[in-house]
Amino acid sequence: MSLDWDGIVAHALSLAGTEAGSSYGQPAVKANGHTMISPGREAGSFCLHIDRDTVEMLKETDPETFWQTPHYEGWPSVLVRFDSPDPDRVYAMIERSRDWCLTRPKARPRKKG
Repeated sequence: MSLDWDGIVAHALSLAGTEAGSSYGQPAVKANGHTMISPGREAGSFCLHIDRDTVEMLKETDPETFWQTPHYEGWPSVLVRFDSPDPDRVYAMIERSRDWCLTRPKARPRKKG
């Protein structure tokens, strides 16, 4: 089963404490004001926002699914390939991202203009 953006968003929004939002002008799912998932800059992947320790663990244990380009290195986010051989793990990491966002202080809205 191949994942797609609509299915990823539907799963994320089914989790308690999440809401549809935007990040850098793109659709996103947020929890506690923090972005959990957003479209990736690379075709075939989306961006999962999660703590840096988990990012490193995911890249080491499943580089076929979880990866980064230089743009994302050093940030609490990792790219996730839609054609992952383990969709259940992807869904579990989305849930972990939600949990991480809920433990962080509530994000303050950015000033416009």
